[in-house]
Amino acid sequence: MKITRLETIHVKPRWLFLKIHTDQGIIGLGEPTLEGRTQTVETAVREIERYLIGKDPRTIEKHWQTIYRGTFYRGGPVLSSALSGVEQALWDILGKHLNVPVWQLLGGKVRDKIRMYGWVKGETTGDYIENFKLNIKDTKFTAFKFCPVPAVQMIEIPAMLDRIVHNVKEVREAAPRHVDIALDFHGRTTPALARRIIPLVEQYDPMFIEEPVLPGDTAALKNIAASTSIPIAAGERLFTRWQFNDLIEQQAIAIIQPDVSHAGGIFETRKIAAMAEARNIAVAPHCPLGPIALAACLHLAACTPNHLIQEHLSLGEGYLKEPFVVNDGYISVPEKPGLGIELDESAIQEKIFAGDWETPVFTLEDGSFAEW
Repeated sequence: MKITRLETIHVKPRWLFLKIHTDQGIIGLGEPTLEGRTQTVETAVREIERYLIGKDPRTIEKHWQTIYRGTFYRGGPVLSSALSGVEQALWDILGKHLNVPVWQLLGGKVRDKIRMYGWVKGETTGDYIENFKLNIKDTKFTAFKFCPVPAVQMIEIPAMLDRIVHNVKEVREAAPRHVDIALDFHGRTTPALARRIIPLVEQYDPMFIEEPVLPGDTAALKNIAASTSIPIAAGERLFTRWQFNDLIEQQAIAIIQPDVSHAGGIFETRKIAAMAEARNIAVAPHCPLGPIALAACLHLAACTPNHLIQEHLSLGEGYLKEPFVVNDGYISVPEKPGLGIELDESAIQEKIFAGDWETPVFTLEDGSFAEW
């Protein structure tokens, strides 16, 4: 079997779908999306295509090592995201070729169903979230996440703290006690501000607090985690096991959140999860992306013992011929070959665009930049 071409499709609201074609008619699906830089990633995919044409798609690890290590400059969000989508598509091809689901190729499943969480209304994080927000009364789910923190200064006034606490209180009181709520600070707070806010919201029993500070500050995360009983989560903006190593070794957080479309793909994320398992750290993959990325996450979840819960925006309605179905907060482990999905080509045609989605830009009252 040989790879013949790579096809990319920009799909609204901000996703990049990839098809890897082979001379045997098997097509692998991947999602090399990088929010706000998808057109740049598409160029990186084209560069990877020059290497892949004529190669056997089944030697996945060899291709991963060559693509990642074969350039002088390694890693980073653009190259890692391009590689991630390619890697997903190669696993899809192999699974279809052998007529087994991807999780079967990674050691077999450790669970029969995967717990899911969705988004509910909070402070704005952009139109892509607004379009997929759920009602807290939606009984299909047993967990929800939202952002309680607007654009903030490095140190805030008491009125802003009151606003953030009110946001958390409002959602917690709307949700039954058997439903978890998780808080996404989105890297908007400094370590000092995060440590002021977190004690004020502990009474509302958040499942976890995500990105209380920007990525890369392991010491700050460790200090914050030591100051609260709320589990701290992070990792969506880290790439490959090398960037996760320090976070895991220092046990700076309780939950890692690698993204299978950024961190290096399905198998690389499985390696990261194994590193975390040795430190009793749970895995809750980041996935505010499309249904191909979600499918990849579900196969990862199926075979990962320390998987906790899975984020999603879309279950595939309007993108897949058979969207995923949630029952009592869970999706059953996919059983069809490969990633187990088929795109609804006619529905996707209506959503194709140039890929020019822009990351929202926030400003403070004085006109200065604020973290999104």
